[in-house]
Amino acid sequence: MSSNKMKMVIAIVRDLDEDEILKALLEEEFRVTRIASSGGFFRRGNATLMIGVDELKVDQVIQIIRERCAPTLDLAVKHATVFVLDIDRFEQV
Repeated sequence: MSSNKMKMVIAIVRDLDEDEILKALLEEEFRVTRIASSGGFFRRGNATLMIGVDELKVDQVIQIIRERCAPTLDLAVKHATVFVLDIDRFEQV
């Protein structure tokens, strides 16, 4: 474990984009926990991805998510909502 702070990236992505994002994150050896979710005005299906990363890798994770979201002509459609949280403690048991 490095001396850098750990961050939790929580990304809520459209079902349409989920497979490509997961594949790309796993190819870069990020560990991802996926939770099925729904929300928004139309209650469309989403996936919530939780990715624990070193703070130096946060931008890389966000870039992967950004690049793997399918384009759409509807400007009202949000491709992903991303939260980055500080992690005080991280353990795997």
